[in-house]
Amino acid sequence: MGMKTKSSRVNVAVVGLGYMGVTHLRAWQKIRNARIVAVCDATRLPENGVLRGVAGNIKSDSGGLDLGAKLKTYRELGPLLADPEVDLVDICTPTPLHPGQVIAALRAGRHVLCEKPLARTPAETKKILRAASESKGFLMPAMCMRFWTGWRELKELVETQKYGRALAAAFRRVSQRPAWSTTNTYAGADMGGALYDLHIHDTDFINYIFGRPQRVQSRGVISANGSIEHVVTHYIYPGGPLVSAEGSWLHQGGFSMGFSINFERATIETDFAKGGAWRLSEAGKKTREVAWRGPDGYDAEIRYFADCVARGVRPEVVTAQDALTTLQICEAEEKSVRAGARER
Repeated sequence: MGMKTKSSRVNVAVVGLGYMGVTHLRAWQKIRNARIVAVCDATRLPENGVLRGVAGNIKSDSGGLDLGAKLKTYRELGPLLADPEVDLVDICTPTPLHPGQVIAALRAGRHVLCEKPLARTPAETKKILRAASESKGFLMPAMCMRFWTGWRELKELVETQKYGRALAAAFRRVSQRPAWSTTNTYAGADMGGALYDLHIHDTDFINYIFGRPQRVQSRGVISANGSIEHVVTHYIYPGGPLVSAEGSWLHQGGFSMGFSINFERATIETDFAKGGAWRLSEAGKKTREVAWRGPDGYDAEIRYFADCVARGVRPEVVTAQDALTTLQICEAEEKSVRAGARER
């Protein structure tokens, strides 16, 4: 058990009002026991309570988001953390800013939700873990695929072996370059490129359902600024399933994510770009579509964390240690790519 909020309602402040910040704001607005009381951004703030237009790598949000006339606005984190009304800080800023901001919020006794990755390096992540261990606030990395309808059910199928053992699995997550990747101050290797921005989701999910691989073998495409823009990785599980994942910012057809997993008695495939359903092929049966029912990963992870905070129970679906493990795997992938460097 840990620190509960002062009431049944969680007062939230979102830091960073780019594409992901807006995505989180929309999710928080759907949570009945949460209230957005403040936002913080160094360069852009709502006008008359309305925040407008942000570009991302999934889609562009050009519509306005009404956050209310009573919303508090800050350009710096320090004054926000001095606000006694704030229970929870949701950090959606560029990755290089995460360590300092997360540690400051934890030391101020706030609960913290932080977009992935927690930090750019395992060493920085370990500093965050130490701060979390000393804070009365909870820390949860926002690893949304663990909560995403159509994905989260795979963990149970792997563990229960409903269709037999998992024999092989392939994951794919591709998009065009996000708008911020060419205009943001942190557009280069400091952000980690497609490997740490996009592909990390599948690395984390693979770690979640299959455990940490013994090693990885990766190949990729390195951009002129040093970031990895395309990566293909084989995750080695001796005696276990054959697992691979592809991540890219070089795909010109828009965002898409999907997977194919072969069990002993069934194959499950999905392509997010073609709609929310599994294509389930069971041995001896006709292939059929199984529609997903449930919220997307952003809504589900935020609802889960809000509930943990309200009840005073530390998050278990994803922990800061999980974030460290995933980052260590990604770092191994990066080293593998750079060892066989292919530049474009």
